[in-house]
Amino acid sequence: MDSAHLLIVDDNEMNRDMLSRRVHRQGFTFDMAENGRQALELLASAVYDLVLLDIMMPEVDGYQVLERIKAHSELRHIPVIMISAIDDIENMARCIEMGADDYLTKPFNPTILRARLHSSLAKKRLRDQEQLYAKSLEREMEIGRQIQAGFLPQTLPQHPDWELASLFRPARTVAGDFYDAFDLPVPGYVGLVVADVCDKGVGAALFMALIRSLIRSNAANFFANGGPIGVALQKTVAQTNEYIAITHGDANMFATLFFGVLDLAENRLTYINAGHDPPLVVRAAGGRQFIEPTGIVVGVVPGFSFPTAQLQIDRGDLVVCYTDGITEAQNQDGEFWGDEALKALPASLSAAEALARIEADLGVFVGAAEQTDDITMLALKRKGA
Repeated sequence: MDSAHLLIVDDNEMNRDMLSRRVHRQGFTFDMAENGRQALELLASAVYDLVLLDIMMPEVDGYQVLERIKAHSELRHIPVIMISAIDDIENMARCIEMGADDYLTKPFNPTILRARLHSSLAKKRLRDQEQLYAKSLEREMEIGRQIQAGFLPQTLPQHPDWELASLFRPARTVAGDFYDAFDLPVPGYVGLVVADVCDKGVGAALFMALIRSLIRSNAANFFANGGPIGVALQKTVAQTNEYIAITHGDANMFATLFFGVLDLAENRLTYINAGHDPPLVVRAAGGRQFIEPTGIVVGVVPGFSFPTAQLQIDRGDLVVCYTDGITEAQNQDGEFWGDEALKALPASLSAAEALARIEADLGVFVGAAEQTDDITMLALKRKGA
């Protein structure tokens, strides 16, 4: 920190001269201000590594300058050493409470001045390194967010008589949730996936990318080979489960997964619900039901055979898949949103309107409480007559 640039603020010319000579001997460059107003002007126009700040000054005193420095987002990290002819514990305590790094009394002892300067500058160097690391980490996380966003479908499949809509809101920069919707190699079939990897953060995001890629790859393989749709669906999920459980079993990571295959001609959804939150079916004719799990979570038990089930979708019916970031969202009183509010969803809404309604209702319930889990939804609507 030999190249440190200091600001000396004192209304007494002799003090400024004495401090400047001692600072110069230690290899530091410096600027000087004879009052608080000039100090603030210099702080606004130049970069300083430390401020030596007198307390008793005309126009703007040291307390006011210190307060302005610590209230400024770009200046608050600059160390400030207060200097005063008053050797009073109350003044010292006040300065430290306001954010000053140190306090020196006049006349200055050269050895103590040198020690305090180097100590404060060393702390600043450490803070600068921490900020640099934090910014570097932030850039890396942003790159991760962009890469992860590339795993989500940029557009959803479009088919007559059907609507698809999605909503994805991670709790952190990267998420463990994901959704997918894609046309399968078999004409007239669409794959719909919503999954939630255990835990949060970078580890969950890596497994999210892995599981999503396995689902896509295995689906392209097994559905292209022909045969019953249910069998291809079983093989796709089983192969994904096998790889995670055997290759990455030591990581103790797993995922809940809903994978449905929509038959556009028969208006039928063949699905596997691997321990996932039950999707909601809102019938146009009245009534509601939840699609309960058909098997365990993915990535825990090698060799598990995932049973399939089927759901007939009539005109006007609405299906909403979601992760537990919805049902387990909490308000400021620690109460969970649950699934009761979902049951009140009208069947008359479009797929996009349904997700917008859920998001709005959830926002009212949560209020100012922090989002603690990823929120993901995928809605399917068969249009009315």
